Formats: sequence, structure tokens, C-alpha cells
Amino acid sequence: HGSASASAAAPAPGSDTYKGWLFKWTNYLKGYQRRWFVLSNGLLSYYRTQAEMAHTCRGTINLATAHIDTEDACNIVLSSGGRTYHLKASTEVERQRWVTALELAKAKAIHDSGDEEPTSQSDRSEIQGTLKILVSKLDDLSTCNDLIAKHGAALQRSLSELEGLKVPVEGGEKIKAVNERATLFRITSNAMINACRDFLDLAETHSRRWQRALQYEREQRTHLEETIEQLAKQHNSLERAWREAPTLVSSTPSAPTTNKGSERPRKEEASDEDEDTEYFDAMEDSPAFITVTASENTQHRSVTHTHTHTQRFSHPLQRRTHIPDKPNYSLNLWSIMKNCIGKELSKIPMPVNFNEPLSMLQRLTEDLEYHELLDKAARCESSLEQMCLVAAFSVSSYSTTVHRTAKPFNPLLGETYELDRREEFGYRSLCEQVSHHPPAAAHHVISQRGWTLWQEITIASKFRGKYLSIMPLGAIHLHFHSSGSHYVWRKVTSTVHNIIVGKLWIDQSGDIEIVNHRTKETCQLKFSPYSYFSRDVPRKVTGVVADSCGQAHYILSGTWDDKMESAKIIQSSRGGGGEGKQKTVYQTLTPKLLWKKYPLPENAENMYHFSALALTLNEQEDGVALTDSRLRPDQRLMEEGRWDDANSEKQRLEEKQRAVRRRREAEASDALDEGIGTLTGSAMTCYQPLWFHQRRDSITGETNFVYKGGYWETKDKQDWSMCPDIF
Repeated sequence: HGSASASAAAPAPGSDTYKGWLFKWTNYLKGYQRRWFVLSNGLLSYYRTQAEMAHTCRGTINLATAHIDTEDACNIVLSSGGRTYHLKASTEVERQRWVTALELAKAKAIHDSGDEEPTSQSDRSEIQGTLKILVSKLDDLSTCNDLIAKHGAALQRSLSELEGLKVPVEGGEKIKAVNERATLFRITSNAMINACRDFLDLAETHSRRWQRALQYEREQRTHLEETIEQLAKQHNSLERAWREAPTLVSSTPSAPTTNKGSERPRKEEASDEDEDTEYFDAMEDSPAFITVTASENTQHRSVTHTHTHTQRFSHPLQRRTHIPDKPNYSLNLWSIMKNCIGKELSKIPMPVNFNEPLSMLQRLTEDLEYHELLDKAARCESSLEQMCLVAAFSVSSYSTTVHRTAKPFNPLLGETYELDRREEFGYRSLCEQVSHHPPAAAHHVISQRGWTLWQEITIASKFRGKYLSIMPLGAIHLHFHSSGSHYVWRKVTSTVHNIIVGKLWIDQSGDIEIVNHRTKETCQLKFSPYSYFSRDVPRKVTGVVADSCGQAHYILSGTWDDKMESAKIIQSSRGGGGEGKQKTVYQTLTPKLLWKKYPLPENAENMYHFSALALTLNEQEDGVALTDSRLRPDQRLMEEGRWDDANSEKQRLEEKQRAVRRRREAEASDALDEGIGTLTGSAMTCYQPLWFHQRRDSITGETNFVYKGGYWETKDKQDWSMCPDIF
């Protein structure tokens, strides 16, 4: 293809043709595409390649009616008749050359089109008649305007004279004159207002008619353009079919591979004229690669990849589908936050008004919403396909956060949360708050469908004035039972914006590296931070899945609040990114859907934007541990809408927790005073969780809290006597 820079030659003096390469925005999946543009006779047309100029035009815009706009250094935006082209030149100089050529062509096209007569006589007379009426109404307005000015000045003079008077008799007459003039003024003003109203009514009714006519013309034109484009595409594929036909005939069944002719269509298919082959250069802040979609087979173009997901909650046990609506209480956040800049969020006494009625342990459990991705991954033959599904699962855990700007309850030390979905979905999950400062939670999930997941997450959060940064620290481990593959990854930073003024919104940014420690295969995921100036799709995630040698096999793309797709790489090469930046060009098959977000339940906006799973998390269940989040009173009161009661209950619980900590510290110092070994003393100060213990991880080398077992057995026996009294 040569370099990506536009190689447009300046037009020869007197010529009105200008040609060259520009990047054209196509859609969010494919971004900017390199296209060959030709400006001639007041029309700007484009083609995939220079060769296509002979037969297939991809689109045309008429400059006589076009609006030319420049966004930034290298962008041009052309809009005409409901169509908009977003174009990008490789340099600012190149952009300027194009803009100059476009402006000249537009001026010439307008001048030329001015010579044309309106089509039908009746159209002309109707337009003339309407204009005549509008002009006469405009005359009425200006006459009224003149009268108002004249009478106004006279009134002003009369009032001045009135002020300079001393004689009472004369005064009376002058006042009378003033009143008369004021009345005249009022009458004229009314006349003017009425004339204005008539003018507006008339303009409105006619503008509606013109609008309809214009809309119809636009639709007809768009329809025509689409038809022409469709014909061009059909022409193109017929031509290609004709080109391929002789080689297909000559390829005999006895020796299909030895026939040299049969190799030709393979190359043709990957050529730049192929419908499905897309070369797209990404945005400035995107990964350092370009992706190309190649067709797997010309015959199977129209096959769509559908994604079916199992009907959820289709089991005998009916779980709840709604909670009480969130009450509408207002509270000034600034009054609380202004003293807290730079403090750890967990140390700020927060009223429940900023919470949602779920604890951090329940939020952690929500990571399992798309557990079926892991069920599917466990059944994968290929470890690289398994990696794609694990990556989609790691992204899916953010989908619920997009509207969830409220803060979950900070769990009390020793608080637990279980989610037993073994009958419906094959998994059991347990969380425990293992440390209070810093707040840390341990989580363990085992599935009968072939996987175990565990994590210990410490949330570090800083209030930065305008926004809040939430940094989850700690690794997530995933183990597949049959293959022994062990995956490890970490979470990205979440940012809550507009903390003080405006509508709160959340963004995720940073990189995730997922490693399969058995095969040494990796996936690099990039969460692009939101930028007001980028035309890129917001909340974008891109990624590359590579084998142990670093060879890329899949490209992942999507958004963390909607879906993820994977495209298998069939060829990669070093490509030109322009200006000396070498980008890798990956040629891929059509992307396949890995994961799609479930729609939120009805009325979710009044129920804290909870997903269907989140709505069931705090539902009362029999037989859970006495420390389970479902039994936490302040959270339950908040869910019921009794926020004042919830606030006082929250203070009581936090004070109770502080008292227990003080008592534990006092006992430890007493033990030291009595000469019990320092080791025992320090062990006594150290809080010991019930269901998790610290172990050094052989893969990461970190010391983490991991599940030591016993919870589900204790639940079966229903003996919770060892549970601390935290509520």
C-alpha cells in the first residue's frame, strides 16, 4: 500500500481535479480506514484503492450543498444531505491543501448551480407568491418600528417639557398631551406586536411545508445513493465471481492442491479489493497495532455469529426481582467531604445516604454474574480460546459499575457473605472481611463445573477533590480442574468523577495482564480512559492474546459496559504507522461474540441501578452464618428506606466494633506485661479470621488469605457457636 501518508499531488493550475489518500471514519468497530479520494466537477468521491476508480465508487458528496468544518489539526468534517464524512489527513499541511481545494470546488459548484432555473413553473410562482407576502409583512413591521421610534421621541420631549413647568394651568394641558401621546404609542405597539404574530404564523406554516419537502428530497437522495452503492457492491462481487470462476472450473477433484491456478483467488481474497478485508488504523491512544478482517470463505459472508445465553433464574426457587425504591433524600456532600481531602475513604464517617444497600462482600460476589463464561472456558479444548473467555470474564465484572455510583457498605471485621447457587449454576461462594485497617476481604468460589476462583482484595481509595480514585490491590486466581491451568490477573483503577458538582459518573482505566502459569500464555488488556476529545467509543477495551513465545493469536475488542469480541489472527506483519512508528498489522477472521451484558431489570433506575443478580444478593436466606451481611441491621434498614434509623444503627455498629478492637489491644498489652512471650502477645493482637488463613502463594510469592475449609460443613450442622457477635 505504500506509506499511510496522503500522497495527493497539488492540482495543476486551472484544473479542478484533486486526488489523494485520506483516512475516513467508518464505524466504532473499524475506526478510521485509508481511502482514495477524488475531487472533480464539484463532487468528492472515494474508493478503497486507486484501481477501484475504474469500476466501483464507494460514495459521493456534492460540495454545492456541503458544509465544510475543521475540528483539529488534521481533521475535516463534510456534511451534506443528511450524510457526514469524518476525514483525517496525515499532516496539518495536507489537511490545509484539501480544505483549500474543497472550498474552491464548493464556491465554483455554487456559482455554477446558480445558473440553473427552478424546475416547474408552479413551484416558481408559489415561491414568488410566498416571498411577496413575507416582504409586505416585513414592510408593515418596519413601518410600525418607525412610528414607535417617532412617537417615543415625541413622548420623551413632552416629558422633559413637563419637568420644566411652573404654571399649574399650563401643566394640566401638557399632562393631557402626554397621556394622548402615550395612548398613541400603546396602540402602535399593539399593532406592531400583531403584525409580528402574523409574520411568525405565516413563516411557521410555510417552514413546515418546506421542511417536509426538503425531508422528502433528502430521503429520496439518500435512497438513491444507497441504491447506487448497493449496485456498485453487486457489480464488484459479480466481477470477482467472474474472475474466480475459471480457476474453480480448472481445479479438478483428483488434484486440487497441485493446480497453480487455484491459488490465485486465495490471494485475491486477501487483497485490498475484497469486501470483507478492512485495513484500519486506530486512534492516537489505541493499541500499537492495526487489525484487518479477512473473510473465512467468500460463500459464507452473511453468516452472523449469534450468542445464546442460558435463561437465568429458570429454576424452582423463585428469587426476588425488586426491592423498595430508593427514597429521595438530599444531603450536601461537600459539607462532609471538604474536611477529608487526601484522607483514606474508609476513615471518613459516611452517612448511608451515599451508600447502596449492599456490602463490599456482596459487590465482590457480583463478579460471578457471568459465571457461565468460566463454565464454557472449563470445557475448552484450546487453552488460547480458554484465555479469550477468561479475559471476557475479567472485563464482565465491570459491566455492573457503569451506573453504580453509590458506595457499598464497608464490612465489619469478621463479617461474612455466602452465595450458594450450587443447584442452579453449580457454584458456591464465600467472602469474609479479614482485616479492618486496611479493609481487606477474602473470597473463595468452587464450581462443580470445573473451576475454582479465589482472591484477596484490599481497596485503597483516595479522595482527590474533584474525583475519587479506587484502587483494588491483590491478585485474582482461577484454576481449571481438568487441565490444571492456573490464571492470575489484577483489577484496574476505578474513578468516580464529579464528586462535588454535577452528575456522578464512573470510569475504568489501566492495563490488565492475565497469565496462564501452566502454559505461559498471556493476554494484555487495555482499558482506555474516557476522553472528551476522542471520537473513539467510550469505555473501550482492547487486547491481544499471545502464546508462550509472544506470538499473537487473538485480538479482543469491545467495551466494559456492553460486550467483548475475539477475532482469530491468521497473519501478522510489520506495517507502517506513518511518521516512523511501526505498527503491527494483524489480519483476522470475522470477530466472534464472547460476552454480552444482560439488560438491567425494569425500574432499575429507582433501585440503585442493581442488576438482576444484585437484587437477589441481600434477600433473606435461612441457615446462613450469624455474621452474614444479610443480617446486618443498618444495611437492612437502608434497603427498607428507613435511612434515619439506618444512620443511627450504623453509628452503633461502628462504635461496637471500635470497643472490641480496644478490648483486644488491652488484652494483648496485659499479656505482654505478665511476661507471656512476645510472640504469643503479637499473635493475640493479630485478629484471626474464622474461615481463611494466611498462606504464601507459590506463583506470586505474596502472602494471602486463602480458604481453610469448614464453612459449608458447619452450615450443614447449623452450629454457628464459634461466630463472633458483630451485629
